[in-house]
Amino acid sequence: MSPRAVLIGPPGAGKSTVGRLLAGRLGTAFRDTDADVEAVAGKPVSDIFVEDGEERFRELEAEAVRRALAEHDGVLALGGGAVLSEETRELLAGHPVVYLEVGLSQAVQRVGLASARPLLVLNPRSRLKKLMDERRPVYEGLATVVVTTDDREPGEVADEIAKGLRP
Repeated sequence: MSPRAVLIGPPGAGKSTVGRLLAGRLGTAFRDTDADVEAVAGKPVSDIFVEDGEERFRELEAEAVRRALAEHDGVLALGGGAVLSEETRELLAGHPVVYLEVGLSQAVQRVGLASARPLLVLNPRSRLKKLMDERRPVYEGLATVVVTTDDREPGEVADEIAKGLRP
């Protein structure tokens, strides 16, 4: 079993929004590994970071990705930092990985600087830029498809991905 598409990208790229739409277009299920982590931990991601630390969150995240890649045959959205795990990067080999590319200004608008994103607490705009700059080469290296989301409606992005995935 293998996902039809695995969506990666930074916060604000539209992984969850586009993923749900893409799953609908493909007639398959949608799964988000952040939701899986929250279900296992019994609390929101932001609480896991505060109460248990980023290291524990990353452990839960890596396990959620491993499980989802083995069990899910629909559209899978990974948390923005999931690709930081070497094991996750290795597991993604051979899967259709779609990097949703987004510029800083669009990501800031979508994420909202007052949101409960744990890695964006202090100086969120600067922190988001740093995360995006650090992770971009990883996203690009893993991607089998790159789709820019700036100034586009989520449905348009989902349509482009769906067309690219059809045999």
